[in-house]
Amino acid sequence: MSITIIFKIAAVGILVSVLCQLLKQYGRDEQASLAGLAGLLLVLWWIVPYIAQLFRTIENLFQI
Repeated sequence: MSITIIFKIAAVGILVSVLCQLLKQYGRDEQASLAGLAGLLLVLWWIVPYIAQLFRTIENLFQI
C-alpha cells in the first residue's frame, strides 16, 4: 500500500466538501447529497481491494 492512496482520498474529501458547500449555498441540497455519495463510492472503490487483502492476510495468519 502506498501513500498516494491517502493523498487521493484527502483530495477527494476536500473537493467533495467544497462542492457540497457550494451546492448547498445555491439551494441544490439534493445534488449536494449526490455529490457526497459519489465521493464516498469513489473512495470505497479504491479501498475495497486493500480491505480484501487485509482479510486474506488475517485468514492466512490464523490458519493451522
